[in-house]
Amino acid sequence: MTQHDPALALRQMLEHAREAVTMARGATRADLASNRQLELSLTRLLEIVGEAATRVPDELRDSFPDVPWTEIVAMRNRLIHGYNAVDLDVVWTVLRQDLPSLIRSLERSS
Repeated sequence: MTQHDPALALRQMLEHAREAVTMARGATRADLASNRQLELSLTRLLEIVGEAATRVPDELRDSFPDVPWTEIVAMRNRLIHGYNAVDLDVVWTVLRQDLPSLIRSLERSS
């Protein structure tokens, strides 16, 4: 079994969440629906945040009680396995509401 560096996983979550928020800045929900490149880029970044979250061990997750670990991993699973039925309203809400608070939580540790 491959060992994963939990600190690296947290950094990846933070970096990719920041990148998604930056990429979505100035865009609208309508842009997400009409710009396939934007949609694919942002959903991929969310997938990476979720994948990195799967590599953070429970004992380290306990240090971040305000991070919704289960929901982040569930979002990743939905994007990866339900790629043909992604709800862009949910993606938009995550980008605008959830990622900024995730970034703040993760920044407290860095």
